[in-house]
Order: sequence, then structure tokens, then C-alpha cells
Amino acid sequence: MDLEELKNKKPKRPVMFYYLIAFGILMVLNFVLVPWMTEGRIKETTYSDFVKQVDQGNVEQVEVQNQTYTIYYVVKVNGKEQICKTGIMDDPELLARLEQKNVKYGAEIPKQQSPFLALLLTWVIPIVIFIVIGNILSKKMAKSMGGGPGAMMFGKSNAKVYVKSATGIKFSDVAGEDEAKELLTEIVDYLHHPEMYRDIGAQMPKGALLVGPPGTGKTLLAKAVAGEANVPFFSISGSEFVEMFVGMGAAKVRDLFQQANEKAPCIVFIDEIDTIGKKRDGNMGGNDEREQTLNQLLTEMDGFDGSKGVVILAATNRPDSLDPALLRPGRFDRRIPVELPDLQGREEILKVHAKKIKIADNVDFNAIAKAASGASGAELANIVNEAALRAVRDGRRFANQADMEESIEVVIAGYQKKNRVLSEKEKLIVAYHEIGHALVAAKQSHSAPVHKITIIPRTSGALGYTMQVDEEEHFLMSKEELENKIATFTGGRAAEELIFHSITTGASNDIEQATKLARGMITRFGMSDEFDMVAMETVSNQYLGGDASLACSFETQTQIDRKVVELVRKQHEKAAQILKENIMKLHELAKYLYENETITGDEFMKILGE
Repeated sequence: MDLEELKNKKPKRPVMFYYLIAFGILMVLNFVLVPWMTEGRIKETTYSDFVKQVDQGNVEQVEVQNQTYTIYYVVKVNGKEQICKTGIMDDPELLARLEQKNVKYGAEIPKQQSPFLALLLTWVIPIVIFIVIGNILSKKMAKSMGGGPGAMMFGKSNAKVYVKSATGIKFSDVAGEDEAKELLTEIVDYLHHPEMYRDIGAQMPKGALLVGPPGTGKTLLAKAVAGEANVPFFSISGSEFVEMFVGMGAAKVRDLFQQANEKAPCIVFIDEIDTIGKKRDGNMGGNDEREQTLNQLLTEMDGFDGSKGVVILAATNRPDSLDPALLRPGRFDRRIPVELPDLQGREEILKVHAKKIKIADNVDFNAIAKAASGASGAELANIVNEAALRAVRDGRRFANQADMEESIEVVIAGYQKKNRVLSEKEKLIVAYHEIGHALVAAKQSHSAPVHKITIIPRTSGALGYTMQVDEEEHFLMSKEELENKIATFTGGRAAEELIFHSITTGASNDIEQATKLARGMITRFGMSDEFDMVAMETVSNQYLGGDASLACSFETQTQIDRKVVELVRKQHEKAAQILKENIMKLHELAKYLYENETITGDEFMKILGE
């Protein structure tokens, strides 16, 4: 949404707002307007004028209100009646004077306007107000239910429609997912040349499911398919099918597929389909609305004619939670993995996003891609954007290599905390801690080279960190490499123990990482002699961090805990021994880091090799 749309967009008002307006109008009518109109035709006079009018025989009727100490009287002058009022005086002769002039008294004088005006003010106008408020509320409710502006149209699909590649996204805008693009290219080709497939008798898959971690570009790929095919693209989130009223979700599914059939050939994209596609467990206490929506989706995918060119794309990062009936052939025939990009993929993604900013010609994208190992496409886009922002802060007109490298650290560890000043003792402890990590890593084989060491605090809470960057992409890790990694994690605490003969809380994250890695070696990777190749742990939601749960007896869990402690202790002792053997280099490097706060990998290896 651009700035102009934001300016023109009116904020949504709550329902109570309209009720308050109606209530306010009624209060004004009853307590302000009606009394004002009533009092407007009553003339206020003195008591002497009242007596004079009575004596002249001009007064026809008198009303005495003792509660308000007011006398109302009707005067007829030249054939016209005028209601007047005056105050009560202590006049014992008043009744005799009124009877003498045959003036009526005791009855109430009607002070309202005409009966028609009274009816209008007390009945007609309030009813009209509530009718208007009711129409406004019905229109708002119809819009919230996905209907048009004219009536309460329940069950209408509110899918966003991008016609004829209005998104402007092509496969060239998506990098690092060559396998996924290759699988989706066939769908594009079918939408362009359906007769070629009909001639041979082939049927196009009705649905393709994009699965992968968050930020890998699943939604972007779906839009690129529509952009390449140049057909209408319906985009809707799974959560938009879930409504308060039972049956509304199913009605939205029916309407969505009806619209898709009318605009065929087209692409229907359902994002986060796990919202409505979760496994049906059969419990009576389940969400009936969600299950009805899922059943309707299954029926529609079976019922629509795939030869018309309606292709269903869906995305999720929780494929293990989807109902098996949704994944069977004939519904979602293809499962397209959209994984985290490899080294080459990261480099290509960085180049795609670098086209959007001004960047120096000598930027080494390969080096940036190596340092950003494990980053998703969204994180890589954020890295490029952070580099551009840093260049602007420094007053430069383009981003350079230093900006890109610093932006990686910003994404990984957060911004530098310039207002946090460590004491001299804490700064020295952090320096030895980080050099302990780096020295243990450098003195072991099968360890990634040290790229950078810093003791500048970051907004993530880290007081310093050691960055290691592999020269090549690794997809397998040996037992020795994992053990060396655990030893590297324990190197910081080992340096504190060796130099200061004390320990601090700075190793909390190292302990967590080392324990997690050691437990995985024993329970999932089969790297324990005692348990051999038996899986003691299962992992669910692999794309959302991987929730692990033990699948063994309590006695076995006790043995696993003991093995984890033994493995970490062994590597801790190994790290301590490495530091003892290189204690002079530990002092030299820690002093250099303490003075400079940051060491590059080349500087570290140069001092270590002297």
C-alpha cells in the first residue's frame, strides 16, 4: 500500500461508535431541541402585565405551577393567541379577579407545537435514525463477511485476484530454488499449451504443495508461476476460511472454486494451508467449523475439472500436520520442497536483491554467501537492505563489502550496543573467553576456519562472539567434526577456568549449544557405542526449529543423560588441554583483542603462526 492509499484510507470505526451517535442525536432531540422549540413560542412577562391583561379581558386561560413558581396564561390579541408566563406573587385577590373576568383556570395549557410536529420529533425521526444506523451496520458486517457493499452476503470468498500477471514477478526474480522452479515450469507450460498434454492423454497435477522453512520464498514462487503463465492468480490465506459462524468456511471454499472455474485457466494459491488442513483426530470436541471447511476443500478438489486449467498451489511449513486425505494423488499430487539455499543459491539470491540498491563493483558475493551459511532468502534480502541502510548512515552513495559483512553480523547477532560499556575486568574476561573459542577451533582438524572475533556487545545480548566460516558447503558431518564442535563450544569456559580460576555466566549459550549437539549425537545420529543405531528421539516440525521428544523408557533416558554429560566433559577436558599447551598464544591473542576489540581471521592466523 503506497502513501497515497494510506492517506485516503479511512480508519475502521467500531459498532459502538454508531450506537453512541444515535444515542447522542436522541438526547439532543429530547432534552435540547424539543424544549427549545417549546419555549421559543412562550413570551415572558411581568406580574403587573399579567394583571393588566386580566383586567382588560384579554386572558382566556391560566395555569399555575406551584412546583416551578410559574404562571402560564393565554392572551388573545387581534384574534391571535399568545402563551405567556410570569412568576407567582402573593396575591389573595387573584382568584376573584379571574372569576370576575370568566377566565378558565386549573387545566394544563398545551405548550407543544402542532400534534404533527410532536409526532415527527418523538417517533418518526428516532425511527429513521435507527433505520439508517442499521443499514450502516449491515453494510459493515457484509464487508467483514466478504460480501458486497449492498447486502448481507455471507460466504463470499475474499481472495485477492491478480489478473494477467499484475504482480509483475517472474522466475528471474526468484533465485536459489532451481529444482522448485523446474518442477513448477511444467505447470506454466501446461497453462500455455494445454493441447499438447491433451493430445498424449496426460493430465496435469491438480495441486502442488510447496513445503519448506519460513522465508525461503514459497509465496514468491507461487506468484512467479502466475507471472510466467500470465493468468489470473487467486491468493488467499488459510486463516481467512475460519469464521465465527459454522458453515461459513465451507461456503467460502465453494465460492472460491466457483470464481476459479469462471476465470479458468487460472492459479489458486492457499497460503498456510495447515490452518484448515490439519489431521482429523476424530475427537468429538474438535473444531467442527475447521473440519467442515477441510471436507469441503477435499470435495472441491475432487470435483473440479482439471482440464480447464485450474491449478491449486498451497504453501506450508508444517507438512507433517496435514491430513493424509489432502496429500493423496488427485488432490495435491506434487510435493515441492523449498529448502534453505546452498552456497551457490545464496550467492544468486544476494545478486538478485543487490540489483535493487546501489552497490560497489568490487563486492565479493561469494564471500558474503559463505559467511551467511544457513540464511533463508528473506534473511539474505534483509542483509542487503541492512547494508544499504548502513551506507546511508555513513554518508555514502553506495554499499561496499564492509557494509555487507557488517549487515551479516547485524542479522545474526544484532546491532552494536554503543551505550554498553564493560568494565576493564569484564572486557578482559570476554577477550580470553572468545580467544579460547578461536584457539581451540584453530588447533583442531576438521574445524571451520576463524573468520572474525569481536568483543563489542550486541543487541542480542552477546558480549562478544567468534565467527567461523567454512571454505566449502558441507551437507554431512562426521563424528569427529561434531566432537570438535563441542570442544570449540567449551573453549570459552575452559579459558576462563585456566586464566582466572573462576567461571562466569558468559558461557550459557555455549553450554546450551554443546548439550543440544551432544544429545543429538546420542539419540538421533547413532554415534553412541551403547545404543548403536537406535533412534531414541523423534523430531517434529522440522521446518520450525524441530521439536524433539524422547521415545524411550525412563531408565534409558537416565543412561542418555549420563552419556551426554560424559561426552561434553571429555571435550571440555580436551579444550582445556589445548589451551594449556598454547597458553602463551592465548595471552598474546587476548591482549591484542582486548586492545583492538575486533580481530579478523587473517590477523588471528598471522599472530598464531608467528
